[in-house]
Amino acid sequence: MATLLGPESPWMGGKKRTRNRNILSRIRQSQIAGRGFSRGTQLPEALLQERDKRAKWHGIPVLLQELYESSHLNSDFTHTHTVLKELSSLLSMEAMSFVTEDRKTAQESTFPNTYTFGLFGGVDLLVELLMRPTLTTLQKPKMNDDLVKDCLSVLYNCCICTEGVTKSLASRDDFVLFLFTLMTNKKTFLQTATLIEDILGVKKEMIQLEWIPNLSGLVQSFDQQQLANFCRILSVTISEPDVGNDDKHTLLAKNAQQKRNTSPSRAEVNQVTLLNIPGFIERLCKLATRKVSEATGTSNFLQELEEWYTWLDNTLVLDALMQIATDEAEHSSTESSDESTLATIPLRHRLPQSMKIVHEIMYKVEVLYVLCVLLMGRQRNQVHKMLAEFRLIPGLNNLFDKLIWRKYTTSNHVVHGQNENCDCSPEISFKIQFLRLLQSFSDHHENKYLLLNAQELNELSAISLKANIPEVEALVNTDRSLVCDGKKGLLTRILTVMKREPPDSSFRFWQARAVESFLRGATSYADQMFLLKRGLLEHILFCIIDSGCKSRDVLQSYFDLLGELMKFNIDAFKRFNKYVNTEEKFQVFLTQINSSLVDSNMLVRCIVLSLDRFESQTEDVKVVEVLSECCLLSYMARVENRLAFLFRLVNIINVQTLTQENVSCLNTSLVILMLARRRGKLPFYLNALREKEYAEKYPGCLLNNFHNLLRFWQHHYLNKDKDSTCLENSSCIPFSFWKETVSVLLGEDRTSPCAIIGYIDEPYMELDRDLLED
Repeated sequence: MATLLGPESPWMGGKKRTRNRNILSRIRQSQIAGRGFSRGTQLPEALLQERDKRAKWHGIPVLLQELYESSHLNSDFTHTHTVLKELSSLLSMEAMSFVTEDRKTAQESTFPNTYTFGLFGGVDLLVELLMRPTLTTLQKPKMNDDLVKDCLSVLYNCCICTEGVTKSLASRDDFVLFLFTLMTNKKTFLQTATLIEDILGVKKEMIQLEWIPNLSGLVQSFDQQQLANFCRILSVTISEPDVGNDDKHTLLAKNAQQKRNTSPSRAEVNQVTLLNIPGFIERLCKLATRKVSEATGTSNFLQELEEWYTWLDNTLVLDALMQIATDEAEHSSTESSDESTLATIPLRHRLPQSMKIVHEIMYKVEVLYVLCVLLMGRQRNQVHKMLAEFRLIPGLNNLFDKLIWRKYTTSNHVVHGQNENCDCSPEISFKIQFLRLLQSFSDHHENKYLLLNAQELNELSAISLKANIPEVEALVNTDRSLVCDGKKGLLTRILTVMKREPPDSSFRFWQARAVESFLRGATSYADQMFLLKRGLLEHILFCIIDSGCKSRDVLQSYFDLLGELMKFNIDAFKRFNKYVNTEEKFQVFLTQINSSLVDSNMLVRCIVLSLDRFESQTEDVKVVEVLSECCLLSYMARVENRLAFLFRLVNIINVQTLTQENVSCLNTSLVILMLARRRGKLPFYLNALREKEYAEKYPGCLLNNFHNLLRFWQHHYLNKDKDSTCLENSSCIPFSFWKETVSVLLGEDRTSPCAIIGYIDEPYMELDRDLLED
């Protein structure tokens, strides 16, 4: 409206302004009345033409009249298409500038043509035009593919340029479901998929995939490229709505939400729907693992790039692709022995290899994301079985060097003018999605051994034999026909590239998470030794102590990995002491731990648990030697240091601020107290907490807070089998002892030496009985 009726408009004076408002008022009234296409066409054409130049409508209302009148049921749509093309030319440049100019917010003034098109009912008219075949029982009027594509094109332009259009289309379930039927036509598939993705991204309620007519047949009709693009849509339908950063969302709020929502969410229902489509997972595995040479031919690829340029919000990616193509083509032409031949071939038809690679990478990002979400869902075991059966892991291993972590040349270190470490490039997204998939695949699942090859599995068996311990059952049961091929398995390859990364590289975080997930669960000495022999511990210590790494995310992932690598392993502590061989190094290490206990508490827990076990193995000469020499074990053996950690762990969290990220602090404090209880020292620790409160002149503060935290712990963990199993496996302490200890600490007998309540003086008791209920 700012452009149409702004201060510069000649309509802003007297009767002219009033007449203009009357015209717009009539248009808006017809919109409110719900007459389908909000017809500016009801206005006399002469009046529209008279006002057109002054209002700067560029003939759009008159063209919409023509479009409406030429698209009647008996029309052959020839003139309709001609008019639509003229309208499209007026709108397309605005859409292009919107995509390339940082999506300005002042849409009405920035994109007047698109705004005018919507104001005079163009969006409603195109929806009516597209859906007309479904709204009549008469012989369906024929619309050629090009007309359908242009309708979709204009609708997409309106969505990205005019506020509210996308939400308006999303509110029409009939139109959204109708769009899926257009995906059966390969010629209109990409435009339809792009519009659906945009609409579903703003839809208030997630669509249920089972509503789509003949979904199974639709998916099975897709070729591999269509299926990969369809994964962009699926990612919206199978992911839980993003209500904020998951780690920052409090557990109290999540528990309340779960209590209200007892039935499966729509995302979970959609996951089941997909898994029931015959051959769906197998095709995704083939897409994820196919080589670049197996992808589509040059002509299809170039045609699709043209489509992307117009329809997908990927112009920046396309610029990057074209820059790579130009660089590589120019590089080839300078080295070619037949420069004259190259010169006769247009650049856009040469299709350099690097463009093929980035094209394939963009597909695989979408596919890996869908597989990752399914792996983390309720049907995890079913998905795991299928991914193993269809050899996803060996396939990814075969792609590792040539595609996933290929060696870069100078020309493709930079993508679209940004450093390679920028998370916006397709290659960066692909690597991170690949690492996330491996993390989900390995985490607490026996299929993790598929990340190794046959020789590496034999190495694990040899480690167990040498240590005179039984092989892990999951290792024995691993189907060797499904493991990695080649000289190295995926796990070893990740270790290799991790050591080459710059200290603050964001990849380090994901690499460490992937390796840590291999170790999580019941502690395996053989798994730890396999990684220790490859220098992982020394590499982690170098990054923490000597590399100058400042990234809190990377440091946290390394603390967690170090904890899993060292837990209960006397050889690891011996190696630690060999690397941290000066007081200066040890102090740097402690400083890093103490700088953020939320990040490092899992390592603290590992040290406390390991020390407790080693102190019970004093008949072993090797253990006694390491206990006496290791600076880290000696430090944690001093009770004042364990108490210092306990004070801070209890003090940095409360029930209202507990998240998935920091709840580990509560469990680490519980581990310290459980081990104290085993040794009859629990009263000593509780009294120390009381004395700390008085010394800090905050009596009751720590203990009241801890009491509330433990009540929340009962509420949170006693109803979650998976979480309780994880606690038991990671600590080697039966969950029954966890429950007992919490019950003892929450005892209501003030005379009990092990009940928190007995250490809080009456005037300072602030136990909030209604906290959890509220």
